[in-house]
Amino acid sequence: MRTSVTGVAIPKVCGIETEYGVHGIGPGDSNPVMASSLLINAYVTEAQRQVGWDFVDESPGNDARGFGPEGAMAPEVETHLVNTVLTNGARYYVDHAHPEYSSPECATPLQVVLYDRAGEVILRRSMEAAERAYGAQGRIVVYKNNSDRKGNSYGCHENYLMDRDVPFPRIARYITPHFVTRIIYTGSGKVGSEVGNRERRDGSRVDYQISQRAEFFEEEVGLETTLKRPIVNTRDEPHADPQKYRRLHVIVGDANMSEVATYLKVGVTALVLTMIEDDWLERADLVLAAPVKAFRQVSYDPSLSTLLELASGRRVTALEIQWELLDLARKYALERGITTLGEDPETARGVLDRWESTLSSLESDPETLDRQLDWVAKRKLLQAYRERHGLSWDAHQLAAMDLQYHDLRPEKSLFARLPMEKLVDPDEVGRATTEPPPDTRAYFRGKCLQRWAGAVAAANWDSLVFDLGSDPLRRVPMMEPLRGTAAHVESLLAGCSSPAELLEKLGS
Repeated sequence: MRTSVTGVAIPKVCGIETEYGVHGIGPGDSNPVMASSLLINAYVTEAQRQVGWDFVDESPGNDARGFGPEGAMAPEVETHLVNTVLTNGARYYVDHAHPEYSSPECATPLQVVLYDRAGEVILRRSMEAAERAYGAQGRIVVYKNNSDRKGNSYGCHENYLMDRDVPFPRIARYITPHFVTRIIYTGSGKVGSEVGNRERRDGSRVDYQISQRAEFFEEEVGLETTLKRPIVNTRDEPHADPQKYRRLHVIVGDANMSEVATYLKVGVTALVLTMIEDDWLERADLVLAAPVKAFRQVSYDPSLSTLLELASGRRVTALEIQWELLDLARKYALERGITTLGEDPETARGVLDRWESTLSSLESDPETLDRQLDWVAKRKLLQAYRERHGLSWDAHQLAAMDLQYHDLRPEKSLFARLPMEKLVDPDEVGRATTEPPPDTRAYFRGKCLQRWAGAVAAANWDSLVFDLGSDPLRRVPMMEPLRGTAAHVESLLAGCSSPAELLEKLGS
């Protein structure tokens, strides 16, 4: 890509936090908190010394709008539950009633796919470790999905590094139409509806919808994550230098089994945020008249034909909004170049090309994406079974198969039986379960834990706390997400024989 003018957008360091569904299959009642704790404790006991999470910087109640609306409820910080840091730089912990894996900071969308896949391997190993450690009590099944089919939804959150100087209202204004419409390639698919059919154009029943998460959102902008969920979350917790950065905490995404869907989810969103930072979308007519209603309308219509009303009065489909965003991104790339998705310009080109080819296939025949997109692959599988056995969409067998698609046990997973396109090498995924990304601060965190876990008292995203015994605890700040990389500290770490020596050199 040619670069004629340097943009102001900063590199989009990003990551994914996935809350997994759990079900205990041992004796007695299944307690999801206990099951989640057993999983994580068993894994870290076998894999490494447990290093606890440092909660000193946790502030989920901070609102990017600068105020907290009356009645708003920030997420509770549960310091009493299992919470550990892994040698690949990730966080692994119990979040309410779910095991959650938060990937390390990643520099490219493909790297996010790699570490998201590594998280799945870690959860599978956790299931095996729990059964070895606790016997029948530890027989636990984990699902990478977003709904228990009882009206409860759990999230797959994304995080993107952004410039603090970009006004939050601008972010909310232009990212909302993207979030509402991107589900046409990021949705995981779902049989039926759990909240009713109020937004269906003709009042008919929802047999199958594109997204597992869309119908659980009730607000346009807000701080909550479990009640009155907003399309744009306002949590202002940068986990970096707060004078320079903000972290856009995204809670609208589905948990994807498909690598292509994850790649598009993160890569395209990073490109759209880049354009928002550079104020490239100022003249775009994309603002939705009723985003919450539109979110459900898009999800409820696998035909992709529903017309959404814009604030201007124009009516367009979700696919047309995505085409407009792609067209703007192509023009942006030609005029300014894109340097926010890693050092290699081919990274941005790859996202743009995949985005375009996906939209083209959705426009001509979505069924051709049955090896790339979750909602298409699942629908094709369920439709074939339904027709073969003469079932209606509300048959319990289809709901069971819907869940089984997301089962992380390879021998049980329906997804695992499909010839889905792979973007990352399985051997690389295996290494990523223990090795951190080389080009973010996760490298320093992970390598310190590999070498000196016994001397690390606690860790979080932006600091490590060392305990050298007789000395006071020493905190090493990591406020720059792109410092502490292999290029910055590999030789430093190699030249230190102890954490004391490391701290001495860092201090000098």
